[in-house]
Amino acid sequence: MKSLSELSEREVVALAIANEEEDSRIYQAFADRLRPDFPASADIFAEMADEERDHRNSLYDFYRSRFGEHLPPIRREDVRGFLKRRAFWWSPHLDLDKMRREAEVMELQAANFYDKAAQQTLDVGVRELFTKLAEVERGHERKANELHEAHLNENVEAAEEHARRKLFVLQYVQPGLAGLIDGSVSTLAPLFAAAFATQNNWETFLVGLAASVGAGISMGLTEALSDDGAITGRGSPLIRGIICGLMTAVGGLGHTLPYLIPDSWPNAFLLATAIASLVVAVELVAISWVRTKYMDTPFLRAAFQVIVGGVLVLLAGIFIGSA
Repeated sequence: MKSLSELSEREVVALAIANEEEDSRIYQAFADRLRPDFPASADIFAEMADEERDHRNSLYDFYRSRFGEHLPPIRREDVRGFLKRRAFWWSPHLDLDKMRREAEVMELQAANFYDKAAQQTLDVGVRELFTKLAEVERGHERKANELHEAHLNENVEAAEEHARRKLFVLQYVQPGLAGLIDGSVSTLAPLFAAAFATQNNWETFLVGLAASVGAGISMGLTEALSDDGAITGRGSPLIRGIICGLMTAVGGLGHTLPYLIPDSWPNAFLLATAIASLVVAVELVAISWVRTKYMDTPFLRAAFQVIVGGVLVLLAGIFIGSA
C-alpha cells in the first residue's frame, strides 16, 4: 500500500476522479433520502451531487488528454493514511442536520486532499487544476448557503420544520408516550390489588417490580416487531422498542418504588400507598402535558381522558385487592 506522496501524477488524478464520483453518489443518496419529507433540502444536495459529477468529468477529460482512456483501479482504501468515508449513509438515524455536518466534513477533506496533491506534483498544469479544485471545495460552504437561499424560503423552511417535528414525534415521542401510558396505567391494578390484599410493602413492591419489568419487555417487543419503519417512516424498530420498553418500565416503577418503605416503620403501608398515589397523579399530569405539547391535544381534554382511565384502573385494583 502506497502513501499519497508515493503515487504518480496519473494515479493521483485517477484517485481524484474516484473521490469525486463517490462524493457525488453520497450527495445523491442524501437527496433521494430527503426527497419524501424535505424536498427543498433534497434539491440542494442534488445540485451538490451535480457539481461533484462536473468535477469528475473535468478531471476525466484532463486525464484522457494526458494519460489516455484507461483508469487504474485505485481507491481511497488503497492509499495509506488517506481519508476514508465511514458508511454513515447506512445509518437509519441520519437526519437532515447530520447530513449537512457530514457534507461540511466531506468538503474539508476533499480540499485538503487537493492541497496535498498540488504540493507534490511537478507539473504546472496539474498543480493549477488541483489548486482550483481545492478552492472550489472550500467554496462549497458558500455555494451551499447560496443554494439554501435559492431553495429555502420562509414557507419552505416552515414546512420542513413541520416535517422534522412530525418525524421526531413518530420516531421518539409516540413510542415513549405509549410506553409511559401503559406503564403508568396498566400496572396500577396489579400493584394496588397486591397492596390492599397483603398490606405488606415488600410483597407489594415485588409484584409492582415484576409487573413493571414484564410490561416493559412486552411493550418493547410489541413496538419493535409491529412496524419495521420502512413504510411508515417511524425509524429504527430497535430504537423505538428500547424507548417504549424503558418508558413502560419507568412508568410502572414510579409508583412501585414507594413500597420500598420498610414494614417496620409506623404506618408504613399507609405512607407508601399515599406516596404511590401522589406519584400516580404526577405521572398522569406528565402524560397529559406530553400529549398537549406534541400531539396538539388540549390539556384539559388530555388530562380528563388519562385521569379517568387511570382512576378506573386504580379503583379496579383496590376493589379486587380488598375483596
